[in-house]
Amino acid sequence: MMKDILKILEQNAKATPEEISEMTGHTPEEVRETIAQAERDRAIVKYKTIINWDRAGVGAQEVMALVELRVTPQRDVGFDGVAKRIARFPEVRSLQLMSGDFDLSVLLVGPTMQEVASFVAMKLAALEEVQGTTTHFLLKRFKEDGVILDGEEVAKRLPLTP
Repeated sequence: MMKDILKILEQNAKATPEEISEMTGHTPEEVRETIAQAERDRAIVKYKTIINWDRAGVGAQEVMALVELRVTPQRDVGFDGVAKRIARFPEVRSLQLMSGDFDLSVLLVGPTMQEVASFVAMKLAALEEVQGTTTHFLLKRFKEDGVILDGEEVAKRLPLTP
């Protein structure tokens, strides 16, 4: 039951317990309790809205950069120690451990390219555990969290025909 409810909320955070109940066959009260328990357990961490800032017409958006970090793991905590330290910076939007030539992937936001570059040089690269960085500025978002930002949303179900 929990997995079905979480999958629905992952696709549509505004789905009501009644709507989820119709989709899963569980009562609205069971759905409410399952959601409340998932929130208490931090299985549900946050409800999120995806904004297409290009279409919002509210002015300039933030500059985003993807930074790859090569770091030295710490004794007894591995990559977790440096990752927890980096995650505390408000400029860090997301942070993942990855395989390949680099160890950590960091998505940063800032008001200007200069401020993001300065953050990388003065804060991230200056950390003792960081051996190297590569910064990629994001120029345009086409899709985020499975949602195509520019264009019409594709129907998820095929229409019925007589």
